[in-house]
Amino acid sequence: MSTQNKTSETHVDVFDFLERFVNTEEKKRDSLKLIEVLRKLTGLEPKMWGPTIIGFGSYHYKYESGHEGDSPILGFSPRKAETSLYIHSQTPKSKDLLSKLGKFRLGKVCIYIKRLSDIDLEVLLELAIDTILYIQENNVYSCKIKLA
Repeated sequence: MSTQNKTSETHVDVFDFLERFVNTEEKKRDSLKLIEVLRKLTGLEPKMWGPTIIGFGSYHYKYESGHEGDSPILGFSPRKAETSLYIHSQTPKSKDLLSKLGKFRLGKVCIYIKRLSDIDLEVLLELAIDTILYIQENNVYSCKIKLA
């Protein structure tokens, strides 16, 4: 039995969301910096996914269990306690890069950070590239991201 993902792309303005939702100036600055670097890396504009995720691009996934849906290729959510980074794949390269990233907590599908200054942004960009390549090789994606 197939079920749809509860998180889907919305028409909410990303910058209005940041003004209304983000609770500290530091988290707003971090969010704007993440938008800047991910926009530059992907060549894509940020879109809201569900009520709190800022995503770039999209792809369709389907698990062996039959669960399927659409998700952003890269994304983040500036939540109150931590920022969730949806920039991670289970590749040997990503596992190696995580050892160089800095201060973070790893969840099932994301990386949690307290602040952007706790991590190495260059390593995060390498993780993002590895994530893009993994998704492009293993899923149906709706946009081409040209990597240098």
